[in-house]
Amino acid sequence: MHVASTALILLFITALCAPLSRVIRLPPPLLQIGLGIGANMLGLQVRLDPAVFMLLFVPPLLFSDAFLMPMREFRQLHGVILGLAIGLVLFATLGCGLFVHWLIPAVPLAACFALAAVLSPTDPVAVGSMLEGRNVPQRFQHILSGEALLNDASGLVCFKFAAAAAMTGSFSILQATGSFVLVSAGGLATGAALALALATFERWLLARGFDHAPTFVSLSALLPFAAYLAAEHLETSGILAAVAAGLTVRRGRVYGLMRTETRLGATATWEMLTFTFNGMIFVLLGLQLPRIVAGGIALMHRVQVPVWHLPLAMVEVTLVLVLLRLIWVHGTVLVRGLLQRGKAGAVSERGAGKASARLILAMAVAGVRGAITLAAVLSLQEDFPARALLVTLAAGVILCSLLLATTTLPALLRGIEKNSVDHVAVETDRARLALARTAAAHVEAEASQADREHRQVLETLLEEMRAKEQRLHIALEDGPEEDRADKISALHRQRLEAALRLRMLRAERDSLADMNRDGTISDDVERLLMRELDHQEEVVLASARSLPRELAKTASREGARAGSGRRAKATG
Repeated sequence: MHVASTALILLFITALCAPLSRVIRLPPPLLQIGLGIGANMLGLQVRLDPAVFMLLFVPPLLFSDAFLMPMREFRQLHGVILGLAIGLVLFATLGCGLFVHWLIPAVPLAACFALAAVLSPTDPVAVGSMLEGRNVPQRFQHILSGEALLNDASGLVCFKFAAAAAMTGSFSILQATGSFVLVSAGGLATGAALALALATFERWLLARGFDHAPTFVSLSALLPFAAYLAAEHLETSGILAAVAAGLTVRRGRVYGLMRTETRLGATATWEMLTFTFNGMIFVLLGLQLPRIVAGGIALMHRVQVPVWHLPLAMVEVTLVLVLLRLIWVHGTVLVRGLLQRGKAGAVSERGAGKASARLILAMAVAGVRGAITLAAVLSLQEDFPARALLVTLAAGVILCSLLLATTTLPALLRGIEKNSVDHVAVETDRARLALARTAAAHVEAEASQADREHRQVLETLLEEMRAKEQRLHIALEDGPEEDRADKISALHRQRLEAALRLRMLRAERDSLADMNRDGTISDDVERLLMRELDHQEEVVLASARSLPRELAKTASREGARAGSGRRAKATG
């Protein structure tokens, strides 16, 4: 099959997974793997080149995750995250490597450490998919996301040295430590330097009036690939280079200086890239599984070992990794508790203790493995000791960890979800109130210095700002019951106004489409006016979201209803 046809089929399967996952209620990674296996059985064959896979898929996804990483929470939790990303990786590599060598003595110890090292890092794509749509505590989600973002570098560095030791028979702890520091620091420096250079160039263009959305979006999409390739060429960590580039672009805030059209274009582009690449990673993983499993079964026949030993070994290695992770997480919690006991002497309630125990167990189970593990283990040379067995075990552990997380996480997080507080929503409402007060103060300052005609316009704006400020104030603070009843009635009127505006925009769109069909206006005029209506709808929806959450949901439903009517009209 031609490579273009294969790529189109993969894109179709990836796009199909989103609606299917809602119908079947199965996590997207498992569904994508299943569809990949089915496509393989129907004759779709894709030979996965690990080097090409790492270049095409890993840098943009890590760049996007780093760009979206909440920096304040990362700074607050950096000790825990770094402990998991570095300490746990080393602990899991040592413990799991010794277990695999005890389980299969015929495999050299260095090769066992190589397998354990490639299994030690969690996968950011799989972790994000498992937590998507769940109201998990923010601290829990930030720790898992930060760990998955950083532990690939430490795991792959350990894998590199263990694989070299298995091939050469020599290993130096001092050399490995020094190389780890050099590889990590070099990757971070390379990614940050390239991102700073691009940010400087973009600021130079903006200072000269050049604000072309396609150019800036293309440059941002190419940055993670450039950072990865440059770091790999310098024999440093390309993964950390992509992460550093994303963090540096986030800190530079160049997009805040660009036009709204540029920012919207960049957001839409990255949403499409992350959705497509996330799905294709697991579809490709499913496509490889039948061939990998067949190779593992053939190997078991050659060495005259019962085939059922292979899935048993996969389950055992998965459980050992979960156990090692549980020991590390629980030990970290105990150490932090001992250090903080002098500061906080309060004894936790029994229910909180149970929730804490569930959270620790959920943290251990949520460390799922993914496609980066498979790509790394497939990069082993053909003459590597027990390569076929290691590849089969790695693929089986990936699948087992996904199944374990899928079946146990909902039960483990159910009690925690009920007790979790939506701190983000409260903080968002407070920030909106502060922004409304800032805008009102700015309008007041301009009104005091404006002429009569200008002042009338500013007074109209000031009334709108004051109404918005009062509306947001109600969402945060309760007043007397009789006053609050009047205010809530006013809020309902505002919700009704937002819904009516959305229906009015829907009617305008229908009329615009009719004029285009009748030939009254050209396609260019229709696109221009349609874009104006889209921006107006965004303004109405943004205003609706500033209402208290219950009312905002009602207005948003009206918007969705307007959108569905628009789509039905277009279909008809």
